[in-house]
Formats: sequence, C-alpha cells, structure tokens
Amino acid sequence: MQKNFKHIFSLALKQDRLAQKSIYEIFSGRMLAVAKSYVNSREDAEDVLVTAFCKAFSRIGECSDEKSFPFWLRKIVVNDSITFIRKNKNILYYDAGNVEEIGNEILDEDENNFPNFDVENVLAKMPLGYKLVFNLYIFEDKKHQEIAGILNISEGTSKSQLNKAKKWLVEFFNQNENEKFIKK
Repeated sequence: MQKNFKHIFSLALKQDRLAQKSIYEIFSGRMLAVAKSYVNSREDAEDVLVTAFCKAFSRIGECSDEKSFPFWLRKIVVNDSITFIRKNKNILYYDAGNVEEIGNEILDEDENNFPNFDVENVLAKMPLGYKLVFNLYIFEDKKHQEIAGILNISEGTSKSQLNKAKKWLVEFFNQNENEKFIKK
C-alpha cells in the first residue's frame, strides 16, 4: 500500500485525474467524518469535503511528501469546516474577557471517567460553540492561543468554551436517556 500510494501521489502531483480519484476514494470516508464532526449536517459536510479536495488537488504541490499528505489534507478539511461554519452559522460565544486563568470545574480525574461513547452522534448534539473549541483542542491538539486565533475569540473565551463543553458532556452522560450513546 505504501509504495502504491507513493506512486499514486506522484501521479497526482502531475494533476493526473485517475490518481486524484484514487486519493479521493482512499481518504474521503475519513475526511467526511472529520468534516461532520464540525458541521452537523451530512450534506454540509459533503460540501466541505468537495471544497477541501478541490483545494487540496489544486495545491498538492505544497504538500511536502506522500507521508504527510493525510495530515495536510486533514488540516484543509478542518479549516474549510470552520470557514463554512463562519459563513453559514451564527456562533455565540460567551466572551470571558481578560481572564487570566479559568479554573477547571471538572477535575482531571473526572476526565478519565468519561465512558467509551459514539463520538460522532454525541458531538452532533453538542452546542456549536462548545464543539468547535472542543474539536480543535482535543482532536486537532491546538492550544488555546491557536484556537483563539482560528476562531477570532479571546484566549479566555476558548478556555471557557472548553470547560463548558466538558461540563456539557458530564451532564449529557448523567442523563439516563443518553445511555444509548455509550459503547458497551
């Protein structure tokens, strides 16, 4: 697979349409899941996916090599998802202002007690402002300063939204009707 993908990637660099189609088939499922974790609608996630792949194929020369391609593509999908949300949704954040440090209302040991759950379905129910910060912090490994820059919010707001997302998850799983989302 590795040698085969290296060959496909080299053809895609030359704008070979069959190679691009192969790359799309290899990565579209995973990248659709990434887009869907940001935008709730499958149709919107598919729109984001198409835009991201078009952008990736037009800029494929900017990708350093075939090994970094999946990470490079994921970054494009995440950025395009956030751009889509900015253009199409009104996101409300509570601005924490110039808060030096927001105390963690959820203790670290509580974070380890989250059940194994169906991430996609649970995140689809999370409020959008919380979900954006949560995804960027947890799944994209961004720091609050980076998140603040990406979402055009203060660093304190980023910390506050992450804390609220964690509280939301705890409350979500404490409700008995949400047991169906926990994987056994």
